[in-house]
Amino acid sequence: MLNEIKKDAQARMAKSIEALRHNLVKVRTGRASTGLVDSIKVMAYGSEVPLSQVASVSVADARTLVITPWDKAVVGAVEKAILTSDLGLTPNTAGTTIRLNLPALTEERRRDLTKVVHGEGEDAKVAIRNIRRDANHRVKELLKDKQITEDESARAEAEIQKITDAAIKEVDEVVKAKEAELMAV
Repeated sequence: MLNEIKKDAQARMAKSIEALRHNLVKVRTGRASTGLVDSIKVMAYGSEVPLSQVASVSVADARTLVITPWDKAVVGAVEKAILTSDLGLTPNTAGTTIRLNLPALTEERRRDLTKVVHGEGEDAKVAIRNIRRDANHRVKELLKDKQITEDESARAEAEIQKITDAAIKEVDEVVKAKEAELMAV
């Protein structure tokens, strides 16, 4: 039972770290990446669909993304979706090809993005601590129901803390790596 609690906590913490990595892909580093437009939803065919389902997205060079809708009818919708997204980019359309030119990041913008990265890291840490709290609560429930001894409870809580410390250390490493990527000119 205790092993299940620890494995569950570890798996949930790993998912939190994975979610952090996924969120950080959206933070622009000055280099073009198809991940920047992953979250864009396009109004097409009567419903909201991910951009990747109506167009191909490719990297032309270090600062340019090329979006090619498969259907000419959705070019306008894709443009509108990009303009209304929080990317702050203006699409340049030539026929059915849409180009997104990523401007070089200013020092001030880099600092702002660093703050965003730190905020994402803190959110991940909060999620991990909540998972630890849940796991410790489940251990205390077992102790209260007399399914485990005091010693087993203390050992389990210590192991859960070790798992938590490792997860938080990994979050710090992910944030530090993204910060270094942002500050590289």
